Amino acid sequence: MRFGERLDRAIDRHGPVCVGIDPHPGLLDEWGLPRNIEGLAAFTATCVSAFAGRAALVKPQSAFFELFGSAGLAVLERAIADLRGAGTLVLLDVKRGDIGTTMDAYAHAYLDQTSPLAADAITVSPFLGVGSLSPAFDVATANGAGVFVLALTSNKEGPQFQHARTSDGRTVGQTVSDEVGRRNHDASPLGDFGLVVGATIGETGTDFSQLNGPILSPGVGSQGGTAEDVRRIFGATARHVLPSVSREVLRQGPSLAALRDALDAQQAAFTFRRA
Repeated sequence: MRFGERLDRAIDRHGPVCVGIDPHPGLLDEWGLPRNIEGLAAFTATCVSAFAGRAALVKPQSAFFELFGSAGLAVLERAIADLRGAGTLVLLDVKRGDIGTTMDAYAHAYLDQTSPLAADAITVSPFLGVGSLSPAFDVATANGAGVFVLALTSNKEGPQFQHARTSDGRTVGQTVSDEVGRRNHDASPLGDFGLVVGATIGETGTDFSQLNGPILSPGVGSQGGTAEDVRRIFGATARHVLPSVSREVLRQGPSLAALRDALDAQQAAFTFRRA
């Protein structure tokens, strides 16, 4: 089954929220865990236990595992395997972007289902052009996986590039959305390729109506984004939006019950899945 089909079913079952696993050193401190591989492993195992089978999508942030070298990547591999073994879709947040054989290698590392780091989807950066990401789209299609392309981000530096206009008058963000949508044009009920669009970007004039794919929207919760912001920014396409929360939920750990309650509260806040 294609990624878009599996994601659509998972959202209907669990709700739209994507919950992150971000073992930030500060969160390890808050949980009373050491800033070492043992602390990383304990934090991650608790998150997996709390979220597996309870969210449509779980998003480990690769950078916080890479901090610990090969031992950290081993923890990440185990988390991905355990989540997927429980039937939970995994979006690996790696934001890769390159050209040619290098992009192809990244794609196979994370999307080829024979790889030890294989996830259900990854995040990618289109700075070298959406076309440069073709290896990721191709490997994803061959493996029933998905790709989320950065389009409009909430960081203050983003608009300098993302709101700039191309030779045909479209903004870069709109161009990214249109090119990703072209790859989803005949998919049903949802395309395999999506966008990353911040929930705190404000009005951009970007039209997402032809995307026919999921939109990951970070910035809700502790970063200030609300369900009302999501409805306002995305309009009729809000039902395809995956609000992405991390610290708003993770700061409730290490209690499993508290983590699950926090996730449930976020799911309840975003009730616009179906019109």
